[in-house]
Amino acid sequence: MSRPTLIALKTATWIVCLAPFCWLVWGAFTNNLGPDATGAIAFTTGRSTLRLLAVTLAISPIRRLIPRLAWLIRFRRLIGLFAFFYATVHVLTWVALYNNFDLHNMLADVVRRRYITAGMAAYISLVPLALTSTAWSIRKLGGKSWSRLHTLIYFAALCGVAHYWWQMKPGVLTPLAMTVVIAALLLIRLIPARRSSRAISS
Repeated sequence: MSRPTLIALKTATWIVCLAPFCWLVWGAFTNNLGPDATGAIAFTTGRSTLRLLAVTLAISPIRRLIPRLAWLIRFRRLIGLFAFFYATVHVLTWVALYNNFDLHNMLADVVRRRYITAGMAAYISLVPLALTSTAWSIRKLGGKSWSRLHTLIYFAALCGVAHYWWQMKPGVLTPLAMTVVIAALLLIRLIPARRSSRAISS
């Protein structure tokens, strides 16, 4: 891939990934986020987090299925960091706008409300991934240790889906599409392991 093409694709990635945040900023500036502005911020940032996690998880299977798209790996770290960015804004919305920085209320929420528990578990799982997203971290930890650590993204995605479902009213199926996508992206990773285990047993 030529350098101009790479720059163009990275620019497009930045624009697409920042679009939801820019929409929120514009909506807040124009007072156009609807009657529940805090809810709009929480929903948009949470949905953006899950979508970007799904894109991050999709890159490896796509590379295996279509080898000529191996260059997608160059965008995985950037998209993963954008997922962490939206997750951070999502958490800060809960901390600042829903709880007004009240630590007692926040701790009570984590203990009493399972969707908050799942959401915090997802976010805490993403923190070490963001902190070790550099090439220096890979060299320092070693490739195998780094890869094992970054399997936390699977746990974060599952907790994120649980967080999404548990905050919905009974009968609301909004999280279903994202659940199917993430489940498929996780299950497809089991296929090579099953094939290799069969080969060994035979």
